[in-house]
Amino acid sequence: MFDNDDVELLRQASAKLCEGFAALPGFDVAVPGAERMADVLSLTAERLQNNYPYFHPLYAGQMLKPPHPVARLADALAMQINPNNHALDGGRATSAMEKEAVAEIAAMFGWREFVGHLCSGGTMANLEALWVAGQRGAGARGAGKTILASEQAHYTHKRISAVLQLSCESVAVDACGRMGLNALEERLARGDVGTVVATMGTTATGSVDPLPEILRLREKYGFRVHADAAYGGYFALAGNLGDAARAAFALIAEVDSIVVDPHKHGLQPYGCGCVLFRDPAVGQLYKHDSPYTYFSSAELHLGEISLECSRAGAAAAALWATQRLLPLAKDGEFARGLERGREAALELYRRVSHSEKFVAAFAPELDIVVFMPRAATASEASVHSRRIFAAAAERGLHLAIAELPARFWEATAGAMRLDRETMTCLRSVLMKPEHLDWIARIWERLEAATDAVADGAGKPR
Repeated sequence: MFDNDDVELLRQASAKLCEGFAALPGFDVAVPGAERMADVLSLTAERLQNNYPYFHPLYAGQMLKPPHPVARLADALAMQINPNNHALDGGRATSAMEKEAVAEIAAMFGWREFVGHLCSGGTMANLEALWVAGQRGAGARGAGKTILASEQAHYTHKRISAVLQLSCESVAVDACGRMGLNALEERLARGDVGTVVATMGTTATGSVDPLPEILRLREKYGFRVHADAAYGGYFALAGNLGDAARAAFALIAEVDSIVVDPHKHGLQPYGCGCVLFRDPAVGQLYKHDSPYTYFSSAELHLGEISLECSRAGAAAAALWATQRLLPLAKDGEFARGLERGREAALELYRRVSHSEKFVAAFAPELDIVVFMPRAATASEASVHSRRIFAAAAERGLHLAIAELPARFWEATAGAMRLDRETMTCLRSVLMKPEHLDWIARIWERLEAATDAVADGAGKPR
C-alpha cells in the first residue's frame, strides 16, 4: 500500500524527472473528466476492497507476492512518460534499462552470452521458448519436434503447443511430483522428441525436476532442454535448498532456454516475465518487415528479438530499479528474502508432519506445502479440505486448495484408504519473507478452523 512516505518519494522523483524536460515550452494539458477523478478513484478503491488481502502474511494461498515499493514507485514514475520498449524510438531509456536488468537475470543463471528480453509473463515467455524449440528442435535420431513436459508442468505448455501446432506429451511424475526418469527415457527411446521441459518449481507443489539426470539423457538422445523456471528460477540464489534442488539449479546454465517471472519472486507488478536463450543466434529467427520501427538507430531494438510488439517500458524501469536496490546476489538481501520464505515452508511442513490432524505429502523443495486433513479415506479428506479452506477464510487465514494425485500421499497416508486417483488437498505458498514471523499465528488459525470443521462433522478431534 502507498503511504505518505511513498507518495513523497514519488513526488520528489517526479520533480527530478521533469527537470530533464525543463527546456520544453509549456502547454496546457487537457484532462477529460478531471473534475470527476476523485469520485471515480474513490469508487475504484471501494471495488478493489473485494479482494483477498494478497499483500498480508495471513494470505498464504496462491502465489501472489506484493511488489517491492521501489518497483511500484518506479513503475508509476515511468508511466508519466508511458514508454514502449518495442523500438528505441518509443523507449530509449527503458530499453537500455531492460537490457541491463535482463543481463543481470541471465548472470544469475551463469550466462554472459545470451539473447533475451522481458515479456508480459510466463505464458508469453514459454511461448517464445517453445516456438524457438519448434524451429530448432532436432533429436540425434532425426528431426524431432515433439515436446515433453511432466504431468505436473504448467498447463500452459500444452496450450502453447496447440497454438504452435506442435505435439506435446506428458511424462509421468514420481511420488514427489518430479518428472519420472524411467518414464522419460522410455518415451525418448521411441524417438521424435525435440525438446524436454524441465520445470524448476511446479506451480502446484514447488517440485523441481531432476535436471542433472535430464541433461545426461540429452547426451544420449540429443534434444533441447528448456527450463521453465517461471516460479522457481530465483531460488538459484537461495542457500538453504535441499540436495536435489541445489544440484538441479547448479546445472541450469547448461540448458538451451530459461523462463523466469520477475512478477512472482522478483518483487515486480504483473506482468513481467523474462525469456532467455543460451545461443544468441536464435535472434535471427525473429523476422520483421516494419517500414518505420527499426530505422532510427543501428543499435539492436528489443522488438527485433521478441514476438510481442508493444511492451510496457514501465515494467523494465520497475525491474531495473528493484535490482539496483536489491542486487541478484547469493547471500544478499534479496536472496535472504527467498530463504526466509523457504524456512517458513519448512516450519509449516514440520508442524503438519507432527500433527495428528494433518498429513503432508512430501517435504517442500521450495516454499510450497501441500497437505490434507486426516480421514478414513481420500474422499473424506477431500471434502474436509474444502471445509477447512472455507473455515480458515472465516478466521482471516487464506489458503488454497489443489487437486493432486493421491499417490503423493502413499508414503505418509498410513491407515487412510486412497479410494480415488486424485484428491482435494490444502496448499500453502509461503513466498513472503514475513511468513516466517507469522507461522505460529497461521498455525493457530489453521488448527481452529480444523477443529471447527471436525465439530461440525461430528468427528473426534
